[in-house]
Amino acid sequence: MKSLSNIKSKLLAEQIEEEIFQYIIDTPFGVGDKLPNEFELGERFGVGRSTIREAVKQLISKGVLEVRRGSGTYVVNTMPADLDPLGLQGLADKMTLALDLVEVRLLLEPGMAEMAALNATEEDIEKLTGLCDTVERKIREGEDYIRDDIAFHTCVAECSKNKVVEQLIPVIDTAVLMFVNVTHKMLREESIDTHRAVTDAIAEHDPIGAKTAMMMHMTYNRNMIRKLQKESQQKK
Repeated sequence: MKSLSNIKSKLLAEQIEEEIFQYIIDTPFGVGDKLPNEFELGERFGVGRSTIREAVKQLISKGVLEVRRGSGTYVVNTMPADLDPLGLQGLADKMTLALDLVEVRLLLEPGMAEMAALNATEEDIEKLTGLCDTVERKIREGEDYIRDDIAFHTCVAECSKNKVVEQLIPVIDTAVLMFVNVTHKMLREESIDTHRAVTDAIAEHDPIGAKTAMMMHMTYNRNMIRKLQKESQQKK
């Protein structure tokens, strides 16, 4: 029974870890901002201080938080290390980095979607459709969908059946997370519509349709980042 109790505690801590991270992104907290104390976080998420402590410990191990003795817990990064395979989290200008990444995605992902439409199996299409449905549901219900969004784009790349493309998946993973963090999820409806268009075209084995839909998705992303970048420069 003790073992079962430990498993439940670990699962709860992992759930709260994700909720705290989402809270950091949605508030939003910037690098250097101080989090509420354990008691306040426990009240917010409806759990005990020990669960908060374990969740915070996990976020510390992923490079998101830092405990400063006698001062409190601070945000040191908004990109967990396990979702930054390229090691780009240390770059200071996140907006420029996000724009660079989305421009690389514009070069790569429409072609990946085109190949996916040609090569995807029925099993691939079923998986992709499921991910598309999950992202839409989580967006509409206000849940954290970052990992599912990453999984969707990863699945498109895998559907291409190209081994070199599969090696480029870390670029896509980093770019998706960076975009969501920088824009604070401003393109929810556009993401739902273009994800669905990409999925439908791949399911219909329509390479031109898949390439065009992914190009539209990337263009929405690029235009939003450029808009935010311009607004940021005007404030300086």
